[in-house]
Amino acid sequence: MSDQLLQTLKREDGKRFYKRNFRGRAKRLPEQSGEVSDMKLEWKTCFRAGVSIFVLYLCIFYWKNAASLLAALLGAATPLILGCAVAYIVNILMDFYEKRFFVHSDRAIIGKSRRPVCMVLAFATLAAIIVLVIGLVVPQLYSCIQLILSTLPGVMEDLVEAVEKLDVLPEDVMNAFSNVDWQSRIGELVKGLLSGIGNVMDMVISVVSSAVSRLVTLFMAIIFAIYLLLGKEKLGSQAKRLMRRYMKKRPYETCLHFFSVMNDCFRNYIVGQCTEAVILGVLCTVGMLLMRLPYAAMVGALVAFTALIPVAGAYIGAGVGAFMILTVSPAKAIIFLIFIAVLQQVEGNLIYPRVVGSSIGLPALWVLAAVTIGGGIMGIGGMLLGVPIAATVYQLLREDVRKAPKAELPADV
Repeated sequence: MSDQLLQTLKREDGKRFYKRNFRGRAKRLPEQSGEVSDMKLEWKTCFRAGVSIFVLYLCIFYWKNAASLLAALLGAATPLILGCAVAYIVNILMDFYEKRFFVHSDRAIIGKSRRPVCMVLAFATLAAIIVLVIGLVVPQLYSCIQLILSTLPGVMEDLVEAVEKLDVLPEDVMNAFSNVDWQSRIGELVKGLLSGIGNVMDMVISVVSSAVSRLVTLFMAIIFAIYLLLGKEKLGSQAKRLMRRYMKKRPYETCLHFFSVMNDCFRNYIVGQCTEAVILGVLCTVGMLLMRLPYAAMVGALVAFTALIPVAGAYIGAGVGAFMILTVSPAKAIIFLIFIAVLQQVEGNLIYPRVVGSSIGLPALWVLAAVTIGGGIMGIGGMLLGVPIAATVYQLLREDVRKAPKAELPADV
């Protein structure tokens, strides 16, 4: 009996020993594995932080070399960047044609040829607009410059006579101005400008080489844009797969949402700005025809083309138009300036908020700030890109603020 009791006690002690030691270890194994995974995550974070600090160190202490390398890379990638911009603009027209031509056709040949045909139509439309604007503006501008050079001596003499009648300058000064042969002076000025150019052959070689370089860049950009447009769905799918492979789910979805908002803002801005420019150009042309002002079609096309630059573009076109009308009649130039000022008020208060403002959802203050900052950084290109970039930032900030609980917001919001 005592032997059985001892064996039973030994078995009970063994069970308790097993539960106390081995079961506890088994339960702690997941925790230990979790600690190991956390340790791996910390090492990844440290590695990324170290790489970021190293890159920041290189940029700070070797900024000149980094800037020169970046400039060289951007210069080499100029055709690709320009091609992406061309493809984005042409894609808007191409989508417009694809949604309206042969949409319900089931024929295989039409399905295969829809994309190339619509792409050719989009490029042809864009080229026709550019050729039309150049054909309207450049010949008239050249004739106006010739007219100015031929009439400038007479204008200067008339100006001197008008000042003499007003009797506001001393007599010796007026005698000096009245004895000037303005025809010969202007001829000497033109000859001096031409002679100051330098060697004509060097100038011709420089101009030709620059033109050839720009044409090659434009040609490469168009070829790259064609490849992008033909395979845009495949490229988009590959980009998503690449992002999903190296990003977690939440950052991946955040990036997709960011690019979606940016695409909507840029697309709506381009469509709205072009629509607003066409409306403004048509109104300017019709108004000038009704008031019998010269160069109506040319000035209207110029105002429409420069109106693509937000806020300041229409004023640039109006200034050039007023200068050209001034060569015909100063009174008509003043009438044109009054007309364009009224038209700008109508456009700024009625047309622009409804066409562009509603499409991008950006307040007028942000538009002005974006144009000012973008123009100060990148000139005209910054003016064009500043508004859609600001619209993207504004849209993302508005979405993030609206997600916040009302209890966390101030009472007056």
